Amino acid sequence: MTGKIRRAGRRAALQVLEKLNKRRARHAPAPDTTTVRIFLQHAYGMGGTIRTMLNLAGYLARERDVEIVSVVRAAEEPFFPIPPGVRVSFLDDRTGPGNWVSRLLSRFPSLLIPKQENIYHSVTLWTDLCLIRFLRSLRGGVMISTRPGFNLVTALFAPPDVMTIGQEHVALDVHSPEIVRLIKRRYGRLDAFVTLTNADLEHYTETLKADPPGRLLCIPNAVPYLAGDVSALEEKSVIAIGRLVRAKGFDRLVEAWEHVAAAHPDWVLRIYGGGTAKAESRLRTMIEDADLTGKVLLMGSSSAIGTELAKSSIYVVSSRYEGFGMTILEAMNKGVPVVSFDCPHGPREIITHEHDGLLVSSQRPQALAEAVCRLIEDRELRGRLGANALRTATRYDLDAIGARWDALLADLAGTPNLATAPDGVGR
Repeated sequence: MTGKIRRAGRRAALQVLEKLNKRRARHAPAPDTTTVRIFLQHAYGMGGTIRTMLNLAGYLARERDVEIVSVVRAAEEPFFPIPPGVRVSFLDDRTGPGNWVSRLLSRFPSLLIPKQENIYHSVTLWTDLCLIRFLRSLRGGVMISTRPGFNLVTALFAPPDVMTIGQEHVALDVHSPEIVRLIKRRYGRLDAFVTLTNADLEHYTETLKADPPGRLLCIPNAVPYLAGDVSALEEKSVIAIGRLVRAKGFDRLVEAWEHVAAAHPDWVLRIYGGGTAKAESRLRTMIEDADLTGKVLLMGSSSAIGTELAKSSIYVVSSRYEGFGMTILEAMNKGVPVVSFDCPHGPREIITHEHDGLLVSSQRPQALAEAVCRLIEDRELRGRLGANALRTATRYDLDAIGARWDALLADLAGTPNLATAPDGVGR
């Protein structure tokens, strides 16, 4: 009985939403791309998506009114600097006590974000209400959402006079079948959907062929400005960057470093990135058990990663999969050659094997170690790959990538998508 009541309530709510959308569509103003809003989960947090979207926001703010909409606020101050001209607002602000309504609704789980989404446990019913209230308050402009949960909510609730752009920062094949099913149902309502790699573009094109968004295209991330000089490649230091999660494969990297340390005991591996206390403890135990204390260092998070890259001679990627591989470009931007597993999807689209880095086709830690040792032992090769890496990074300059976003927004301004039929929540 409860399920029937829930489904009936959902149908009624969708019928009301459809009527409201039809009414607004009749009075929709001309398309407006001078106002751009960008959804982020934690604008004041740290991570590749936050850094790259702040970078893009700074570019768009040169000629537009740009607002970062942080769905959740859990910190008083930003980890990364906010670009000039970019405003930041917060929907679910958790830095204060809140009112009795927010405290009550925050006790209940989200109904809008799928349970299979990584952020599910960090959003609540109050977050849902904040999202719906914000989206329905919009009048024109562009809304860019940056992860599946927000893409799905935006596709459903954004008014018809708002141009919607979904963006993905991990590969489609990483998502659960439940998420993919919702993607197939709702992404067709978006005016555009942007992937970071051509491989992912092909995957989405095939998956969404029955109901594609208005525009489906690939725009990679741009290299953000990083402090620090180009590396001289003389330090006996290898660096890795990423969250301490399984996807980044740091367990495989520690295993690989056993082989490197045996051959080159004077070289050090530094791993930069945050994670849970449990994840850090597990990795630290693995380092101690491998007798690599002092040879593999967990450095924690750093807001000056460009300076750290400039002091390294090799950048290593041990990931099981990558959405794009932003840190690869950051390393290249400092002239640091990259050794990477040839994992899906990003590394192979950035790195040209034997030209600006080394791609390791085998997923064995020893194979990764052999490639690292090759660069340690061949100074001439290290220098040549590093010089080419520096040239590769220029293709991802902010002005070059930003121009592609300018072209997309100009295209959207010419033919807006005013579809009005909403889809079902959670179906």
